Amino acid sequence: MRKTRAVSTDWRSEIERSGYYPALVIDAVALALGDEAAEAFVVHHEATFDPGLEMRRHITVMLLTPTRLLVCHTDEHPPAEAGGRPHASTTTDAIRLGNIQSVALTRVVSDPANYVPGTMPSEAVLSIGLSVSPGAIANIDLEPASCTDESCDADHGYTGAITAEPLTVRVSQTADGTESVENLIHFTDVLSEATGG
Repeated sequence: MRKTRAVSTDWRSEIERSGYYPALVIDAVALALGDEAAEAFVVHHEATFDPGLEMRRHITVMLLTPTRLLVCHTDEHPPAEAGGRPHASTTTDAIRLGNIQSVALTRVVSDPANYVPGTMPSEAVLSIGLSVSPGAIANIDLEPASCTDESCDADHGYTGAITAEPLTVRVSQTADGTESVENLIHFTDVLSEATGG
């Protein structure tokens, strides 16, 4: 069985280690955190590609406090004009623990026939389901309503569902390192316990 390493407890140093606008990201997270302490955290830095195949960087920071899940996204944007300077946008969201409906962890294991208990998965995906509440970001899926009478051509309006957008973070040993996978699993365990999941 593989020994687990100690998980980092300093979110600031993890943001600095990512090297992605650390002063900006730390300031945004600290303002959202206020006087609360972080019980667990995840820092995930990734590159994304827009349709024009331009690379942009993105960082997600999640902190769990005794009362809230704080989520901070910082995105890099290219200059608006040639010779201009890039800019970044930072969004922070404070989610009450009571609004978390589910905490799901997908573990991807290579060579499952030879799996040894305790071995770290090659990748992990955390998905956090949120309740739909007033002011929450949600998806609305609508479709025309119908009745059981096949010959009916009346307008029955629309029917649909309102669902909250899940928060998802994926890390892999190849792209992010073993420590990142281990930290995401630890964060999931602490979040699941805090939300009664």
